[in-house]
Amino acid sequence: MNPFNNVSSNINFDSVNESLRGITSSFSPFARRTGRLIQERLGNADEITELPQEYLDLEKRVDALKAVHNKLLAVTSQYGHEGYDYPPNLRESFADLSRSVSERVQTLAQAQSAAEAQAALTRSITKSAPKTFAHAISRAALSASHQLPITDPIGVSLEKYAVAQERVGEAQLAQDSLITSRFNAALTTSLTTSLKFADRARRNVTNARLSLDAAKTSARTAKPEKQDAARVEVEQAEDEFVAATEEAVSVMKNVLDTPDLLSNLSDLIAAQLAYHKTSYEILSEIAPEIDQISSEQASKFNENEK
Repeated sequence: MNPFNNVSSNINFDSVNESLRGITSSFSPFARRTGRLIQERLGNADEITELPQEYLDLEKRVDALKAVHNKLLAVTSQYGHEGYDYPPNLRESFADLSRSVSERVQTLAQAQSAAEAQAALTRSITKSAPKTFAHAISRAALSASHQLPITDPIGVSLEKYAVAQERVGEAQLAQDSLITSRFNAALTTSLTTSLKFADRARRNVTNARLSLDAAKTSARTAKPEKQDAARVEVEQAEDEFVAATEEAVSVMKNVLDTPDLLSNLSDLIAAQLAYHKTSYEILSEIAPEIDQISSEQASKFNENEK
């Protein structure tokens, strides 16, 4: 048994409607719109003024455009978080994060002894190394290279790879910065300006429509001596409704016709392209060097096997 059945059966909707009509005819425009809206929500409103089909179609398109902005930002906003691709379970030491890989490689190259190298590597550095996947694999490769003799082919290759991966990581940070400052910022601005203006124009149409329907309801129930005044009020409300609708149509068309989103998408692609191009160039430089070291190691191995 529905516990609300008895409550509903005790409500006199005729009385409610009469009270709401009183509100719409006696109070401020806001109260009249509110009263009309309540009548519609209760399903007891009389004829509701229809909106033009063009207006309704534009509303759907604007809602779709807003959804596009929000869906894209839900993903691309991650570019604003440095560690979005950092391995979640990785545990790096303070020493690993205390300086860049290139700085550590340069420090080791300049050291005259093992003691100097150790002292230089443990020296405190204020700037923390970035936490991206490329930087993490760079630090892992360099740390692994230190486990081997300085002339070991594997150690040499890992050190070269570490420096290359750090450069890839820096290119990624440059990409992330561009996407955040251009693409994400532009979409956020659109949501808070042009699309917000469209929402405001649509609210104005809703308010004008509610005021018009409230005026029509009041006119139908007006006493004979107030018929003329009620008719004038309906005419004014109709003019305001038409003006608000035309304004909203103009605003929504402007929002939909602007090329901003396509321009922003071009910026996104350009930033990604620059990153992948730079990564390709960096890895293309190092690949032949590692191949050469690998070939030399294979030749020595084969000679020893004979």
